Amino acid sequence: MRYVVLIAYEPGAWEAADEAGRQEYFDAHHAFEQFVDEHGRRLESAALSDADLATTVRHREDGTAVVSDGPFVELVEQVGGYYDVELPDLDTAIAAAKLLPRSYTVEVRPTVRIEGYESR
Repeated sequence: MRYVVLIAYEPGAWEAADEAGRQEYFDAHHAFEQFVDEHGRRLESAALSDADLATTVRHREDGTAVVSDGPFVELVEQVGGYYDVELPDLDTAIAAAKLLPRSYTVEVRPTVRIEGYESR
């Protein structure tokens, strides 16, 4: 099964962490990666810039697109990164997610194939 693991965090937590705290983040990510490598495979991963650098595209009912900077609401947490992984089942994906830093909120979401649609 393919899963996307979304990582949410409180803005400023990384900047506020001391060297030992940052090493704990690194160690947890390495533990997650090693677990996934042993039970499946990592397809892709990336850290994301903060939400204040986001650009949002919304469509109006008349079909025009409105482009704006940043999010519309003040967020306590924001998505800060993701892993795209293949693992045998949801229980294994949850076990992997539990290895990530405890300060994160982690969402594990299976991907779906949409019949008739092929990415180009």
